[in-house]
Amino acid sequence: MLTMNNSYCDSLTRYKRLKTPSVRIGNTLLGSSAPIRIQSMTNTKTLDTKATVSQCIRIMQSGADYVRITAQSKREAQNLAAIKKNIEESGYKIPLIVDVHFNAEIAEIAARIVDKVRINPGNFIPALKNTVYSDENYFTEKSILKERFLALIQICKQHQTALRIGSNHGSLSSRILDRYGDSPVGMVESVMEFLRIAHDVGFNDLVVSLKSSNTRVMIQAYRLMVIQMQHEQITYPLHLGVTEAGDGEDGRIKSALGIGSLLVDGVGDTIRVSLTEAPEAEIPVAQKILDYLSRLPKNEQTIELSNATSDQAYARRSSKPVLNIGGSQVPVVIASLDASFSVLETPADYLYTKKYIADLDKIQQIPQIVDNDNFQQQPNASPLFYLDKFGKATNKSEILNFILIDVSQINNHLLLKIENNPVVFIIKTNKIHRIAAFRIIFDQFKTHEISNPVVIQQNYNEIAEEQLQIDASIELGALLTDGDGDGIWLKHTKASYKTLSQLAFGILQASRMRMTKTEYISCPSCGRTLFDLEETTARIKEACSHLKGLKIGIMGCIVNGPGEMADADYGYVGSGINQISLYKNKERVKKNIPTTSAVQELIALIKKNGDWVDKIL
Repeated sequence: MLTMNNSYCDSLTRYKRLKTPSVRIGNTLLGSSAPIRIQSMTNTKTLDTKATVSQCIRIMQSGADYVRITAQSKREAQNLAAIKKNIEESGYKIPLIVDVHFNAEIAEIAARIVDKVRINPGNFIPALKNTVYSDENYFTEKSILKERFLALIQICKQHQTALRIGSNHGSLSSRILDRYGDSPVGMVESVMEFLRIAHDVGFNDLVVSLKSSNTRVMIQAYRLMVIQMQHEQITYPLHLGVTEAGDGEDGRIKSALGIGSLLVDGVGDTIRVSLTEAPEAEIPVAQKILDYLSRLPKNEQTIELSNATSDQAYARRSSKPVLNIGGSQVPVVIASLDASFSVLETPADYLYTKKYIADLDKIQQIPQIVDNDNFQQQPNASPLFYLDKFGKATNKSEILNFILIDVSQINNHLLLKIENNPVVFIIKTNKIHRIAAFRIIFDQFKTHEISNPVVIQQNYNEIAEEQLQIDASIELGALLTDGDGDGIWLKHTKASYKTLSQLAFGILQASRMRMTKTEYISCPSCGRTLFDLEETTARIKEACSHLKGLKIGIMGCIVNGPGEMADADYGYVGSGINQISLYKNKERVKKNIPTTSAVQELIALIKKNGDWVDKIL
């Protein structure tokens, strides 16, 4: 359950953007009163000047404000000058950012050429050979880091180059891992070390990020980062992103959920949607996320939540179970019956049918929810009441009742009177800032110690179907990652049962609440990738999509490999030109496998470890 005070954000019930300093990146300001910026990253080879320039231009034409390019060696870093020159000769002024890992010298070369350099604090300098971190070793390595970082700062000052200190979950330094573990706290401290050094020498052209493919980890890390920066009075603009989000619907749901959950609380100055697709495909998704944000009311009155504290750890709301809903059980999905319903599709947990359908119960035994006027103690069915009708009703179920509540008409007196009945509340709202409205009712449940399970219903009829995926992911995902909600029910008059049901299960999976399909942690590809990542991801999905709950990392290179797929069951990581290494958890078990046979080798590894099941045809 979400617990925090106003040191994280101005208000949990009114949108107000966190005030951050302004940082100039090329000709485009970031932070302060500037619009929230969109960026993407090239996946061409950085030494291929023509292809990289062409892609930079396409990304900008798609609506990005910044473009990032990788530089994995001195040659790539030096070629940035040619790329920049060719872009300018084409008539474009594109703020360029370079991505650097493992080598501070490459960052120093790039800082003389581009507008911003991203460094990863986890691999900015090599770790000491002695991996036992006594206090002496800990501070020795820290002093080496400081000396090297100060040299980079001096170059950035001379060339008016900004820096992003970008921590990634799973790629923290050995020193930080030794003291803080692979945790959001470790991510924050990894960044803070660099911010303190920069602050002490008066260098403020800084941007911060704390990315993870796990949305819960990512959200918690940013929340903790805001609190820590404010505590130390060294606040900088924040770059938001869910790293290795994947492709298709899953990548879009996960990105909208992670990024949007922070934006609605006013946190974030620039966003990057990381999809395993062409970079240009990322921009419309980012724009839809910002479109959602633009519709939030800016002048609503703040309503303080009675049960907010400064604890940032995820904790699910405590509820007493009613059948398979609530308690420690996974959240359920409710869907409305429509003409598109098929018994062959993945069924929802409950189907709202208005009236009991006996034939449906014989074919597909999904529990039915019927309007209370139509309920007559039918098998496998439960009645749906309005709150004010439940008390005097004579046709209640002794097993399970649903009560629909509009949050604007909540009556705590009635809620308390029915609290001990076998009741699941379904809450809905017509307010524009739905997250705020739902947070208020969950806060009231907590205050009055109402512990019935709660299903969140939301009707999206007023928005276009293509925006539905983004809005629902932000709103339902934000509440689920707060720890609130024992189920979800999505409604849209034009979207099919299949669309709504798949989206609901996708949101639950992206929020790490319920695994119903294979989880893919796949990177968006960049100039470091030495094989066709999109084609490979498609082949792995075709072979493994039936392995429910299995997590597979598909990484273009060692930079984003073992680190970002830290909680994956299996990993497929680029190790050379058309060569792959395979991982079981964090351990590399095979290396330098030709890509022509690597997918088959992955399947063999999954079978060897007993995690394979054959497809049901």
